[in-house]
Amino acid sequence: MAIVGAGPGAPDLLTLRAHQRIREAQALIWADSLVSPAVAALAPADCPRISTRSLTLEAVMKVTLEQVRAGKRVVRLHDGDPCLYGALHEQICRLGEAGVEVEVVPGVSAYQATAAALGQALTIPGVVQTVVLTRAAGRTGTPEREALKQVAALQASLCLYLSARHVEAVQEELLLHYPADTPVAIAFRVSWPDERLLLTTLAAMAATTTEHKLIRTTLYLVSPALAASPGYRSRLYAPGHTHLFRGGHGQNASR
Repeated sequence: MAIVGAGPGAPDLLTLRAHQRIREAQALIWADSLVSPAVAALAPADCPRISTRSLTLEAVMKVTLEQVRAGKRVVRLHDGDPCLYGALHEQICRLGEAGVEVEVVPGVSAYQATAAALGQALTIPGVVQTVVLTRAAGRTGTPEREALKQVAALQASLCLYLSARHVEAVQEELLLHYPADTPVAIAFRVSWPDERLLLTTLAAMAATTTEHKLIRTTLYLVSPALAASPGYRSRLYAPGHTHLFRGGHGQNASR
């Protein structure tokens, strides 16, 4: 069977491998509250589509194993990339215990789709060189060493998942380390037909979220890169920077 990343929403942001696995599926087990119906529609018309929105892990595993043991090509369809906030570990472990071989197909994550939609880099020399993917603690918590107050101290490009319900507390913690005017991009269902991309500042992040009634399927990009001057550039392409494929002053290294 395959656990497949459905990407952020738009079917044309699927990887070629993901597209192929979905088109060949004989049973589709999908997170229909998060994955675009347009992606699930790529499966064959006679392929059963089993919703997991109200199921526990045990129930998901039960129906998955039933389909696998019936000899079907099973696709477990996750939003974004299965390796990020997708309960991949527990599924892989339980399927392994049942003797089921699993292929994991990566997908484009919301933070990547958001940066692309904005036409923005998240790493800019002289400004920021680190990207942090994390979330608010919420009900499930995070290790203390990974608390927002710890990772915010880096002042990196911060990509916050699953945090809209806790945005007031998030903003308060981030303001301890980032300047109030740090740019923030708020992305709701990026690449879906009803996508919303809002640009604001850290000081207005909570108010903007509340104004637009965003409580789920929302990603925050908090980054000084979003306000970087055009003058910043990579040394890699600077005329005087030599490397294996280019000598000084733009000449080939072999000359």
